[in-house]
Amino acid sequence: MERDRLVAACDHLLDTASITDYTLNGLQVAGRTEVRKVMSGVTACQALLDEAVAWQADLVLVHHGYFWKNEPMAITGMKRRRLHTLLVNDLNLLAYHLPLDKHPELGNNAELARLLDIEVTGCADGELGTGLVWLGNPPRGLDAQGLAGQLDKCLSRRPLLIEAPGKGEIRRIAWCTGGAQDMITVAFEAGADAFISGEISERTTHLARELGIHYLAAGHHATERYGVQALGKWLVEEFGIEYRFVDIDNPA
Repeated sequence: MERDRLVAACDHLLDTASITDYTLNGLQVAGRTEVRKVMSGVTACQALLDEAVAWQADLVLVHHGYFWKNEPMAITGMKRRRLHTLLVNDLNLLAYHLPLDKHPELGNNAELARLLDIEVTGCADGELGTGLVWLGNPPRGLDAQGLAGQLDKCLSRRPLLIEAPGKGEIRRIAWCTGGAQDMITVAFEAGADAFISGEISERTTHLARELGIHYLAAGHHATERYGVQALGKWLVEEFGIEYRFVDIDNPA
């Protein structure tokens, strides 16, 4: 499979040209021009790169790549080791951040809804495909403890739950995978009874309690394992490449 054709197809599918982000989306490091084996993971950490080299992958596909806004520009230390691994082994690095959160079918938000059996009804901050905070209807009869249990079961990670006093059944739910804890106010203003994100900050507890909305921190890594897998499976169906996902454990 020609690398540039594969990258162009992903860029088009995820509509990268229309999305402003904190990083570069698409091909971040160029390697060999023919791609037969693709390995994916959440983050392009050294452990994932080492797995890719051992498996003789041609391309590494991730949600969290490199070249973030305001990061140090010098190619030293950890950054040098990672880039050296890619360049010496002629490995391609393909990364999609916000485009892989927002995508209405393959994105992290879409995949989390599928796992939790949530009926998607829209977005609180835009249309499906452009907004980051999704809205939906959870299964009937689900309260905060029940939702926490459902997340534990689906993600194999017990979420941190901040319960809002006086809330019973959750009728409307909002979610945004990853580090989106400050979107809790957007979720509240959209009428959600509960909000799920990956990370929590000290201030999030007070916001949840005082606004009166349940908050569940389900893990940045845990909530963002599934979009990149959905994209990898799409590549298999579209191009017939060999594909493998590697979950490098991360408790955050």
